[in-house]
Amino acid sequence: MKKLRMGIIGAGMAFERLHYPAYRKLTDKFEIVAIADKNTDRLKQWKEKLGLNERDIYRDFRDMITRPDLDAFDIMVPIEINYETTEAVAEAGKPIICEKPLGATREQIEAARNLVDRYEIPIMIAENFRYNEENNIIRDLIRTKEIGEVHYFIQNRVINFPEDMLKNKFAATEWRQHPEYPGGTFMDTAIHDIAALRHIFGAIDRVQAIARKEKRDFFPYSVIQANMIFKNGVTGNFTFFTAGKEMQRPLIGLRIFGSKGMIYLEERNCGTINIAYNDGNSKQIPYKPEQGFYNELLNFYKAVTGQEPLSVTPEMEFGDALTIFSILESIKTEKVTGVDEIKEYEPIY
Repeated sequence: MKKLRMGIIGAGMAFERLHYPAYRKLTDKFEIVAIADKNTDRLKQWKEKLGLNERDIYRDFRDMITRPDLDAFDIMVPIEINYETTEAVAEAGKPIICEKPLGATREQIEAARNLVDRYEIPIMIAENFRYNEENNIIRDLIRTKEIGEVHYFIQNRVINFPEDMLKNKFAATEWRQHPEYPGGTFMDTAIHDIAALRHIFGAIDRVQAIARKEKRDFFPYSVIQANMIFKNGVTGNFTFFTAGKEMQRPLIGLRIFGSKGMIYLEERNCGTINIAYNDGNSKQIPYKPEQGFYNELLNFYKAVTGQEPLSVTPEMEFGDALTIFSILESIKTEKVTGVDEIKEYEPIY
């Protein structure tokens, strides 16, 4: 079996805690042979850990992408430089894994959706929520009408950024604390939840959002509440709170209400999807949490080797980022804002 020889661009937390553990489970399909990062100490640590030679580590990724022995690249850089980095790497003409979102501005995500056609290469967006088992299971439950016709949902997402930024977590990174892109942590974190909702329900017709203002760099609001109506008629409310904790159990989580019952996911790592039927019966569906990173790498390998299409493309991720920008626009203008113009993102049942 052919192994893909990978060049890693950006060796920070996303690589260490998310992508690298998945690569370790797929050593029969991937080999990491080169790595680029501006942090010299970080490069030295990965050089030793991966058993690389001095010639295999780079301060500038542009020096690495010219190597003829690399099959593909995995890009994990801060949001504000994601588009320019991906565009530069695309010129090498080899397949790319790229972190979300595709760009820091509306103009960048518009340009990024065209990179595949411009350079005629496969580009996969590493949106792990679209690859997580729980979201695929829930999507199938909706598709098969397990709870009848779906009418609405509520989802409550709570993170404690002020506390997390003082720990060894993603919030501790400088570029997240002082973001150079609209929405701050809403763009960086809530885009996962938006992607999952779009994965389950499809295209969003329009949003109406309100927010409580905060004077903090990492997020211009303490909370955002967005009402949504999808192209298929499903309505819902998504709440994103960044400055506290949800202490009472069970958590509000994601609750989907249908004509025959309700689907409940307390949180993505709980390992169980609950279904409560209107006749009093119930069902629990177990799943393995945090499988998105493994599944996305497996999909990338199979796509590059011609076994299956990519599941998450720049065109699809464009819709996720566009939803974030539309919510921010609705808050600013105090008006209902349109999102998807066509139904291309609606699941085909």
